[in-house]
Amino acid sequence: MKHLTGPAYVDIRERALRFVRDELIPLEREARLGPEDPWPRDLLRRIWKRSNELGLLKAALPVELGGPGLSTVELCLLKAEIAETGALFALHVLGELSGPPRVGSLMNFASAYQIERFFKPVMEGDKGICFAMTEPHSGSDAASIKTSAVRDGDDLVINGRKHFISGSPFADIAIVICVTDPEAGPKGMTAVLVELDAPGVRMDETYVPMSGQHIDADIVFENVRVPAANVIGGFGNGLRLGMARVNLNRLLHTSWMIGAARKVYRMSLDYARTRMQSGGPIARFQAIQHMLADMATTLFACESMMLHAAMKADQGEDLRMEASACKVFISERCFEIADKAVQIHGNVGVTKNHPVELTFRQLRLARILTGTSEIQRNAVAREILQA
Repeated sequence: MKHLTGPAYVDIRERALRFVRDELIPLEREARLGPEDPWPRDLLRRIWKRSNELGLLKAALPVELGGPGLSTVELCLLKAEIAETGALFALHVLGELSGPPRVGSLMNFASAYQIERFFKPVMEGDKGICFAMTEPHSGSDAASIKTSAVRDGDDLVINGRKHFISGSPFADIAIVICVTDPEAGPKGMTAVLVELDAPGVRMDETYVPMSGQHIDADIVFENVRVPAANVIGGFGNGLRLGMARVNLNRLLHTSWMIGAARKVYRMSLDYARTRMQSGGPIARFQAIQHMLADMATTLFACESMMLHAAMKADQGEDLRMEASACKVFISERCFEIADKAVQIHGNVGVTKNHPVELTFRQLRLARILTGTSEIQRNAVAREILQA
């Protein structure tokens, strides 16, 4: 992969993996945190600040936003390697759940007031931010959003409920997509910055996804009053802003799936070599060998597909078909790798919160998040039929 990366990537990769190995993994052990324990907010803020000190928190951003300007290929490779560590706090190394990547290109539309009050604290690791678009009834149909923001003098009054919002349990700020003009359809939606400690905001964490991780929640807004100055990108541009990076984000999400699949594949190799049965390692059985061969072949296909799409992104090409094709193929194939890992590990692989069992659940969830496999197939079909 050396020919695909530059010196900046090599340096950031080394710092990131050292941070995980020398600080984050010991920290999770010291705090006695398991994979299904809620993350203490003060601990996360310490991690964000430390990541910022190490020059990692903004590593996914372009140069103009204070980042190193890594290519899409480099970002995919880096995210996969961090995910492969299996560290509990892996998603916080680059601020993926609640940090600068959540802001991204929105900085280009922010006012000086919004940058100072909302985005600068996120960029420095002082606050967390989440993107709130999905609603209980809308799912992948973003145009059916009903959360409203009604003008009242210099303020907006927000009412509604956002559902399954990643990073919200430990966020301080939300970018909320609201309906400001019910008659205008998709062009009547607006992005509004809301502080989550404002009167009328309530977090509903009563459900937990099958991964067992406390990283998603509903945000309920009941007559929440915010200044109209909190509108970002202008009235009526919310849906456009929300969907602007969806294709690139779908591609980048596949990198952590590949990292997780690599982890359980390598665990399976080690287990097959050391698990003794009937006088020898189970790796000598052809059935086990075929499963391992399938896992290696599938990983090769997934990695090649992701990197090909990433190279197209770096060349400025349209990714609508490729991003959806990557999301559906990689999410489904990586889950199959996890399924084989469970089979190879036997009773160990079905033990609650064993790394293989946990990864199996996480990768099953990946086929739903950021657009289901069915939605991705719709997108691919639409692109190829219009070609």
